[in-house]
Amino acid sequence: MQRNIGGVGVGGQPWVLRRVRLTWLSFMLFFILVFFPLIAHYYLTTIDEAGGPDKPIFGRRPGGELCEAKHVQDLCRIRESVSEELLQLEAKRQELNGEITRLNLRIEACKRSIDSAKQDLLQLKNVISQTEHSYKELMAQNQPKLSLPVRLLPDKEDPGLPPPKSVRFCRLRSCFDYARCPLTSGFPVYVYDMGSYSWGDYLDPLVKQAFAASVKSNIYVTDNPNIACLYLVLVGEIQETSPLPSPLELEKQLKALPYWRSDGHNHVLVHLSRKSMIQNFLYNVSTGRAAVAQSTFLEQQYREGFDLVVSPLVHALSEPNFLEVPPQVPVKRKYLFTFQGERVESLRSSLQEAPPQSFEEELEGDPPADYDDRIIGTLKAVQDSHLDQVLVEFTCKNPKPSLPTEWALCGEREDRLEVLKASTFALVIAPGDGQLVSSAGSGMRLFEALEVGAIPVVLGDHSKLPYHQLIRWSEAAIIVPKPRVTELHFLLRSLSDNDLLDMRRQGRFLWETYFSTSENVLNTILASIRTSIQVPAAPIKDAPAIEIPHKAGKLAGTDANLADNGDLDLGPVETEPPYASPRFLRNFTYTAADTYRAWNRAPGPFHLFPHTPLDPVLPSEAKFLGSGTGFRPIGGGSGGSGKEFQAALGGNVPREQFTVVMLTYEREEVLMNSLERLNGLPYLNKVVVVWNSPKPPSDDLLWPDIGLPIVVVRTEKNSLNNRFLPWDVVETEAILSIDDDAHLRHDEIMFGFRVWREARDRIVGFPGRYHAWDVNHQSWLYNSNYSCELSMVLTGAAFFHKYYAYLYSYVMPQAIRDMVDEYINCEDIAMNFLVSHITRKPPIKVTSRWTFRCPGCPQALSHDDSHFHERHKCINFFVKVYGYMPLLYTQFRVDSVLFKTRLPHDKTKCFKFI
Repeated sequence: MQRNIGGVGVGGQPWVLRRVRLTWLSFMLFFILVFFPLIAHYYLTTIDEAGGPDKPIFGRRPGGELCEAKHVQDLCRIRESVSEELLQLEAKRQELNGEITRLNLRIEACKRSIDSAKQDLLQLKNVISQTEHSYKELMAQNQPKLSLPVRLLPDKEDPGLPPPKSVRFCRLRSCFDYARCPLTSGFPVYVYDMGSYSWGDYLDPLVKQAFAASVKSNIYVTDNPNIACLYLVLVGEIQETSPLPSPLELEKQLKALPYWRSDGHNHVLVHLSRKSMIQNFLYNVSTGRAAVAQSTFLEQQYREGFDLVVSPLVHALSEPNFLEVPPQVPVKRKYLFTFQGERVESLRSSLQEAPPQSFEEELEGDPPADYDDRIIGTLKAVQDSHLDQVLVEFTCKNPKPSLPTEWALCGEREDRLEVLKASTFALVIAPGDGQLVSSAGSGMRLFEALEVGAIPVVLGDHSKLPYHQLIRWSEAAIIVPKPRVTELHFLLRSLSDNDLLDMRRQGRFLWETYFSTSENVLNTILASIRTSIQVPAAPIKDAPAIEIPHKAGKLAGTDANLADNGDLDLGPVETEPPYASPRFLRNFTYTAADTYRAWNRAPGPFHLFPHTPLDPVLPSEAKFLGSGTGFRPIGGGSGGSGKEFQAALGGNVPREQFTVVMLTYEREEVLMNSLERLNGLPYLNKVVVVWNSPKPPSDDLLWPDIGLPIVVVRTEKNSLNNRFLPWDVVETEAILSIDDDAHLRHDEIMFGFRVWREARDRIVGFPGRYHAWDVNHQSWLYNSNYSCELSMVLTGAAFFHKYYAYLYSYVMPQAIRDMVDEYINCEDIAMNFLVSHITRKPPIKVTSRWTFRCPGCPQALSHDDSHFHERHKCINFFVKVYGYMPLLYTQFRVDSVLFKTRLPHDKTKCFKFI
């Protein structure tokens, strides 16, 4: 290793030279950075001074003196461009500052306005709240409503009832605890388990099974005995091979029931006769305050107004086949009347050929126990006269066991029904013993006669028919005292065909509603008790609507063709929230005041099947029962005040809206166009779109905004019956059923709504159709040709009441709905059949329209060749189910003449009547 002692670097240069070079470079750099700017400044200053003080080097020089210098021309252009931009930005800045100032002022003004509006809104809310409170108080004072409040539950410990003088004289007022059944309780019913008492093992298996199935489907049954209003105990029918319990043993077992409470009040002992016509093991049994419901009663046993006479249970588990039920026409059948039976214990020789003595002659001696001998002789004399063909037989090969003095049934049930199918009248002779007020044998004869359409003729006015307290039997049967048997032939021949058809239809209604199935029998028992204690029926539940979310698009416009109504004012477009029809107004008065009308009127409007398994006292039923009887003063009143026709809605309900129910299936463009056409339609509450396709609407589909709710409902399956489901989103009584391709003007819809309001029990629509009888093929035909006569109105464009939606979906025979699903057709015919069957009135056609299809819409199902063939089949099938042709012809049509009526301004007062 050598040291660099001599100061020589690695390159051989001395260290001093390197330092000298570094010093020189530093000096040159300092000179350039310091003196060159000074020299440049001096030079420029000299030029500026040479030009004078008014000519700065960077100022604007006339003639571009500085710019003559070639090396600064580029700098001048840049400077001028930047100066222009700066001036423009400054101007914009000042303009924006002014705009910001103005906006700040507006914001402050808006804030003050919002604060003021909030104060006004708060005051309005207070006023509205006070007004609503005052309105509720006035309504509570002047028009109390029976709503459905929170259910009231009775106490577990019942208050002690005052003991009646004798249980033989039990009545509801003395033996029934009303405290357990408040009006708003909902009528809960507890049914004892048939395995909880010992004789339950002896019950007929079919009766037990049918009763259990009926209990399971009943809407009133509860599992909580502590809140029950009524307690049901099935006590019969006992199997024929089982020993009957003794009266003392049966009393002991009844008192052992867990909720018997020493006297059995609010209990009902139910005995349903199926095979045996002689069981009455509750006779001589002290039932305390418990009511008895059975078919056979002795006078000493029956407590009028407390116990129930029920019909036998014939169809225990099987449903009646409506196609096997004979039609109600022709009215006259082969036999005028028939009777088959045998009375073992006759008074004297019942088959003697000698003419009978007169009643006066017989009464002169010892009075007979009954008139059965005279009845037999008189009926045989009518048969021998051959004036009419009758069938009377007083002996049987194999008579059924019967009670003493009662007429035993002959043969098998199928043989008896064949005879009754050929009978215009069926005789039911009451038991000869007056102590036997009702019997299962007579009840069976009555059941079979009603089932096949033979009009019952009851000989003996002392006999109690099933549910006689509530059913007006005189409308379905002829009840004749036995002394008038000699006048019976004359009486039966004097009835007109119209009267016979009315009685036959009423009998069919009673059989279908109250007797035909085990479910109907149980519901009728409960309904009769509920009606007697004046508890309102539970309303039918609406069909729950599963809504499909959808996006609303642009505001819908108004079709020029639909808006061209001339100078007609169709009515106000509602700016307030949708107005629902009043509900639960008359449930209590319906139960209390209209009992007979509800139970007995099959053809009357809005009273069909009032106590069916569904017990349909509907939420909106108040409108039908009493809304059209109000009186309005003449002159200056709200009605009849001289207003123009279109300025007032008309009808007897001052305020009302309707709901459009539109059925659609995978025609989105057609549907959107139809919805847009509803924009601006007066009195429209909402639109319910029944989406009948399994595929949901397109995600990008924009629905029109018509200013009212559009509810899209998903259905479980593709069925035309979905059109008439009572959807819970329908809150109005009036429903406009319309197809998605129906093309109606607003004035046409409004006119139809006005007409419907004055005929609320009818179908009011536009396209009419009619039925015709094919003589060659002996069948009914459906006809859509232009005609001056009609019997149907298509529900593709028609108004009807929501009540009919309940009846169509829940009460009308299921076989009809099944056929609609099978053919995907005929739902409109089914609705016309139903309404005509109930009201016995034809529909109402408005305007001269015969079709309503929109031009250019896709082809509908009705254009298929098989469409009319299917409708022919539907009509004939429906006639078989109903038993007759319910459709009625009409030449009545309503046209909008008054729409064009104008009244002078000086004639705005009505003329007063003198």
